[in-house]
Amino acid sequence: MSRLPVISKKRVLVTSSSSSENGQDLAPAQKKTRTDPERVKPYAASTIIGTRRPAVAAIKAPISRPVRPTGAATVAAAPSRGVLKQSIASTAPRGSNIKAAAAPTGTKAVTGGAAGTKRQGWDLKGKVTDMESKLRNYQTKVKSVSQDNEDLKSTMVKSQTRVTDLETSVAVQRSQISEYEEELQVLSGVREELDKVSSEKSSIEKQLSNLEEKYKVMETLRQSQETELHTLKMKLSVQDSTLSRLQLTLRDAEEEVRSLGETVVQQKGELHAGEMERRHLHNSIQELKGNIRVFCRVRPLTGGGLSQHLQLPATDNKTITLAKTQESHTGKTADTQKNYNFSFDRVFGPQASQKEVFEEISLLVQSALDGYNVCCFAYGQTGSGKTFTMEGAEYDEARGVIPRAVTQIFRAAEKLGAQGWEFTFTASFVEIYNETLRDLLYTGKASKRPEHEIRKSINNEVTITSLTYEKVTNEDQVLGLIMMANHNRSTAQTSQNDRSSRSHSVFQLDIEGANVGRDVKCKSTLCLVDLAGSERLLKSQSQGERFKEMTAINSSLSNLGIVITALANKDIHVPYRNSKLTYLLQGCLGGNSKTLMFVNISPEPDSFGETLNSLRFASKVNDCVIGTASANKK
Repeated sequence: MSRLPVISKKRVLVTSSSSSENGQDLAPAQKKTRTDPERVKPYAASTIIGTRRPAVAAIKAPISRPVRPTGAATVAAAPSRGVLKQSIASTAPRGSNIKAAAAPTGTKAVTGGAAGTKRQGWDLKGKVTDMESKLRNYQTKVKSVSQDNEDLKSTMVKSQTRVTDLETSVAVQRSQISEYEEELQVLSGVREELDKVSSEKSSIEKQLSNLEEKYKVMETLRQSQETELHTLKMKLSVQDSTLSRLQLTLRDAEEEVRSLGETVVQQKGELHAGEMERRHLHNSIQELKGNIRVFCRVRPLTGGGLSQHLQLPATDNKTITLAKTQESHTGKTADTQKNYNFSFDRVFGPQASQKEVFEEISLLVQSALDGYNVCCFAYGQTGSGKTFTMEGAEYDEARGVIPRAVTQIFRAAEKLGAQGWEFTFTASFVEIYNETLRDLLYTGKASKRPEHEIRKSINNEVTITSLTYEKVTNEDQVLGLIMMANHNRSTAQTSQNDRSSRSHSVFQLDIEGANVGRDVKCKSTLCLVDLAGSERLLKSQSQGERFKEMTAINSSLSNLGIVITALANKDIHVPYRNSKLTYLLQGCLGGNSKTLMFVNISPEPDSFGETLNSLRFASKVNDCVIGTASANKK
């Protein structure tokens, strides 16, 4: 809190010397001053807000003009704190002696003669001498007083000028005092604040004392820090030189990075070219293997052991022999054995694992991600292991073709993402039961189940009306859809199987890929089909509803064989529409696709006839040669 100046003045009484009318000696002038009025303790000053100055309480002191004294005197005025000092010093006449004490009133000074004696009346000469002596003294005094008057006049002029200035200053200060007094009325609580400030002052003084001690400590610390700073400056100079070297190294590194960036761009181009070459070579290999392939898989016996009528050569994994013992009709004692030899792209025995089976078709699944339509279906009699081959069980080692293919597709797509490829996947699951389409992913009420029809677009893309198409981003979503579809699939009990699939299950995964940086797009469909059991009517002993189911199943399977034969013969009109199965799969069959057929057979002796029919059907398919497949590019 700032302190406001307090103005006080001292009244000064100046006496001047004058000549005595009665001719008495001039007494030395007495310097008289009036005592200062009691100083009024100023109020505490408040903080100046804005440009206004705080009010100051002061007692106006009357200003007295200097009075000329009778004799020579010294005039001095001592202004209080905040006011310019005013001093008027009297100048003593040169060569004159001024008595320190004035003569008492009524006493005449006697010059010459004996002290305290009066001349006689007749002593005129002595009186003249005394008067002359007095006259000389008076003349001397007059000269001295004249000189003093001249000095006092000059001093008075200066004093009057000074007084004028002071009066102007006093006027200004009075106006300021008026303002201060007005502000003082507003700041009525300053006194309390002053007390508070006084207490704060004492605490601040204590703090100041503490700070001084701390300052000494900090000074010592500063010195040590200056020493440390000097050391750091030395280190900084060393680091500056190091930084210069590092900057040069950084420039070299940036050049190297720029060069590496160009190399990376070049390598990405080479990698893309390599990927396209890989696709071309991969497709060439698949074409050499055949765009339609047939694998045979033998289910293990229920009770274990080996079947006698099935022969699998240990050194050849592509052939299978079906042997049948017949009684002699020529009178010979020994029975004859008739062998049926079949050759396929691969034959899997009862000990073949799910992993081993999938490894043979994994390259074909890769073709689907490369932009080629791929169709894989399982064919065989009821209970031959078609569903196990295609879907398998829940634990990892027993997983079938469909979940393993989905896993491979998503993992390969993730790797291709590093090369700039982006893929979108759409899954659907449909069932063909008695030549009727059913949505296996439908979650609504059964009474409100919509009807479905197969439609073919201008781009020869096959779609199903009102079918559920699910966008999927990972394999877990697809596996969840597969479980839902298995729960909704139509099954029934037959003489061959207590829970036989009475419909064709078709899983489709539509794949769309795009490499924006290379302006390359591809589109394909992976179609995995679990066909219904293909046993003959006599073997299945179906009646009523089961008979109707069996008739529809065998008709669709026969049409599938007819379509494949027509494609192999390059017929112009392929009878896709004769069956809902072939009409739905027409996009995944033919010259623009790759087809794989699993023929599953049962090893039991009583299934010999059905096994022979399945192998003959598969052999006909295997003998077909379909034209070269081409990638679907958008």
